Amino acid sequence: MELMMEFDFGKTAAIVITGNEILSGKVPEQNAQYLARELRALGVNLERVTIIPDQTKPIAEEIAFCKDRFDFIFTSGGIGPTHDDVTVAGVALGLSRKLIENPALSKMLRDSYPDRVNPALMKMAYVPEGTEFIFGAGLKSPVLLIENIYIFPGVPEFLVKKFSAIKERFQEAPFYLKKIFLRQDEEKIAEPLNKTLEQFPRLLLGSYPILHQKEYKVVVTIESKEIGLLEQATKTLLSFLLEESVYKVE
Repeated sequence: MELMMEFDFGKTAAIVITGNEILSGKVPEQNAQYLARELRALGVNLERVTIIPDQTKPIAEEIAFCKDRFDFIFTSGGIGPTHDDVTVAGVALGLSRKLIENPALSKMLRDSYPDRVNPALMKMAYVPEGTEFIFGAGLKSPVLLIENIYIFPGVPEFLVKKFSAIKERFQEAPFYLKKIFLRQDEEKIAEPLNKTLEQFPRLLLGSYPILHQKEYKVVVTIESKEIGLLEQATKTLLSFLLEESVYKVE
């Protein structure tokens, strides 16, 4: 359970994962979890994650929905040479842009794979009109940027390498976090949480039941982008709780 009133999240993000292998359960999804952790550490609030089949139209519809609602959109998967790699085409359709061959990408592909030049390989040289190339340290190929949409590979190792190389461009004011571990059940702390939020509306409060743990039953999280506000709110919430119910504060 999360409570918030006027919390300022700052920059927001959406993640669009493409892959029939994810939807069918053949391959476990890893990239959204990684990006969620990284974005939180950067101070960016992730508000939406979708998993889309390898089909141009659903990808385009999701891109069209997200493009004006979030500051950053990250796609993962579907950028290779095979028939089901249609993410770039879906992004182009969602933005109403033409797919055009980029000479620099064509040269890079021909130089990198001189013995494998064929229509399937050269398909990867086509990008939406107006695409920017974002390079970072250690990257042999760029991250594609169209408007506010960053296109990443689906292979987790490759995504991690590319995101790590450019992640500083997403840095925002950090989230500050406090955790209170409680021996009480969740229903008994609802009123203290609500009272705290009334006094400090610019907070994000969460309470999460913990099973199979003897020392405590619930973890309460308090988040803010203002460290002073966080400290004051934590003290206030603790004053509303029974002292013996508090196991520890981190």
